[in-house]
Amino acid sequence: MTRVFSGIQPSGDLHLGNYLGALRRFVDDQHEHDSVFCIVDLHALTLPHDAAALPGKTLEAAAMYLAAGLDPEVCTLFVQSQVHEHAELAWLMECNAAYGELSRMTQFKDKSARGEFVSAGLFTYPALMAADILLYDTDRVPVGDDQRQHLEFARDVAERFNSRFGPTFVVPEAAIPTVAARVMDLQNPTNKMSKSVSSPQGTVLMLDAPKDIEKKIKRAVTDTDNEVRFDIEAKPGVSNLLGVLSAATGEPPEKLAERYDQYGPLKADTAAAVIELLRPVQERYAELIADEAELRRILAAGADKAQAIASVTMARARSAVGLLPR
Repeated sequence: MTRVFSGIQPSGDLHLGNYLGALRRFVDDQHEHDSVFCIVDLHALTLPHDAAALPGKTLEAAAMYLAAGLDPEVCTLFVQSQVHEHAELAWLMECNAAYGELSRMTQFKDKSARGEFVSAGLFTYPALMAADILLYDTDRVPVGDDQRQHLEFARDVAERFNSRFGPTFVVPEAAIPTVAARVMDLQNPTNKMSKSVSSPQGTVLMLDAPKDIEKKIKRAVTDTDNEVRFDIEAKPGVSNLLGVLSAATGEPPEKLAERYDQYGPLKADTAAAVIELLRPVQERYAELIADEAELRRILAAGADKAQAIASVTMARARSAVGLLPR
């Protein structure tokens, strides 16, 4: 069976883009593939963060994964830092990565330009991401288009390692959806909707109240000509709304555009579709987050399942590079 791996940082509130671009696909993948999904809390340490809040954010992310429909009896769901092989293999990846290829990473350039303190961890972030993927002999990685460069790095470093030390890692392929791969900011539709950038009116959170979802979508930026058509370059705001409505209804955005000759009805229908899409997720989340003990039990069991796979890969990699067994 094909193995799939992916994960989300617990560094902020999950939003509609996370759901449509990742979580909902994870739910489908678990029934078609051997699926390993991770809350990547070590990645959250690469930028300044609230240490006191991180455990709670991690549990919230787990509850959201489960509320979205992941079944821990079907897939493997765990917290990255609870499987030590992630950090251990990351060092081997760093030792087989070139300074030049890490310095060319677009996300490093973008994030390092925003803050005064730039951690070495932010620079080597792709090496840890490569370790995350390669530990599980991953065949497919469902990623957003913005992560394509990091996945290409993981492929490159895996091939380099295999060339230097012999066959060790499976070289993964990307699985990038064509619809709603990138849900854009409602107020600045040329930017991806993001939980790491402050744009409260442009971001629909998965736990937003229906009235707030409706308000945000009805105030979404479009343009002045009032023509509804799916054209990402010329009409990014309108196309973003059509993409979201398409993801919520399953109909192609081009076909949906034919139904509207004004922005108002498009916004109203998109808001209604999003509210209905998130309603069962919000209800299930409320039940899950109220039982912390059960959440911790699920994550501990998931870490055991993940480590059973990761330890085998890590032993293979240690042997390949010549580390002396204990």
